[in-house]
Amino acid sequence: MFESLSKIKFKGDGIIWMVFFFLCIISVLEVYSASSALTYKGGNYWAPVVYHTILLLVGVGFMVLTMNIKCKYFKLVTPFALLFSILMLIAVLIVGQSTNGAQRWIGFFGIQFQPSELAKGAVILAEAQILSAMQTVDGASRSAFKYVLYVAVPVLVLIGMENLSTAALLFLTVFIMMFIGRVSKVQLGKTLGVLAMGGVFIFAMVWLVGDTSDAEPVPDEKMAMTETVAEEASPGVLGKVYNKFFHRASTWKARIVKFLDNDEVRPEDIDLDKDAQVAHANIAIASSNVVGKGPGNSVERDFLSQAFSDFIYAIIIEEMGIWGAAGVCLLYIILLFRTATIANRCANAFPALLIMGIALLLVTQAMFNMCVAVGLAPVTGQPLPLISKGGTSTIVNCVYMGVILSVSYTAKRKDEVTESKKPRPLRASA
Repeated sequence: MFESLSKIKFKGDGIIWMVFFFLCIISVLEVYSASSALTYKGGNYWAPVVYHTILLLVGVGFMVLTMNIKCKYFKLVTPFALLFSILMLIAVLIVGQSTNGAQRWIGFFGIQFQPSELAKGAVILAEAQILSAMQTVDGASRSAFKYVLYVAVPVLVLIGMENLSTAALLFLTVFIMMFIGRVSKVQLGKTLGVLAMGGVFIFAMVWLVGDTSDAEPVPDEKMAMTETVAEEASPGVLGKVYNKFFHRASTWKARIVKFLDNDEVRPEDIDLDKDAQVAHANIAIASSNVVGKGPGNSVERDFLSQAFSDFIYAIIIEEMGIWGAAGVCLLYIILLFRTATIANRCANAFPALLIMGIALLLVTQAMFNMCVAVGLAPVTGQPLPLISKGGTSTIVNCVYMGVILSVSYTAKRKDEVTESKKPRPLRASA
């Protein structure tokens, strides 16, 4: 056992390691600063950041193990990962734990597990395998598009029932991967058309069904009571299906209404009970004074309910200023472009598509989180990858980074293939 552990090495692309290192340092500092609410509730100032640091270390352990696996073996995991993800997504809808009216977690021995985090990686794995296996001289086979949808749509639907923003970001990643994988532009155009019609239908249903009388997420007890009343009001199979698919319509509508409301509101007229997150995030950004208040000097962390998670970027701006916020954004951009460089030098399509899908997954989520924090997108529950405090997401994102590092180290390169095809000089006979 110890001999096997001794063979594990820290290897892979140095720039990816540097980005990961800086993101982890920022994560520990900002979670330590932004966890004042958890500190107050638990009565222990160090507990939140110690717990988060331990999770990061566990994630690093999984990342190192993953990066020591040759990229060709990732294909073997695909069917098992897909099957497990679908079963867990179904299970979370039936017996999942509810938080703020959404069932996204399953509890195992006191640990909350979020199946959607693994499901995203499983879809990326499967799509990379399908697109790479069905490449032709003129691009991906037309059948590849069909198989990608067979894999992605069930997972997207299961995720979207409780977490629409996660499903939307995953679909965006799947779509961009198909574009990179040279899927027919006609097929992609038709998909956008169907998606537009489906989006209009969902938007219309949310607008008709949703009730904006209470814009903020309600406590679990009240949500459970509301769902019970709704089931009694809509009995039978159709009523249960209706309640299952649209029980979060009010939350979605409220977020859309808030985002589209362009009326100027005087500071004294802001309702801090209903608009607490957005209001305090804006205060944090406005009070940064460009240069920031310095690490650990945030004031709004005491008022933002998700300062250590969904709105941690607002706290970063408040403490580190515009330059610090730009630096965090730059780290994700470097991650994306460096991954593209690694993918471009891969001799085979599978590892290239795999790491591009993972990088897009991380970076699109990060950019969306930042847009929410600065008011450019509706409020959702998307954490900032590798920075926000979390459980499942922290460890799974570290595994994703391990996959990128594995490909950077083990994938066959184009220059190696070219070198092997060169004729070798004949040896002079004795």
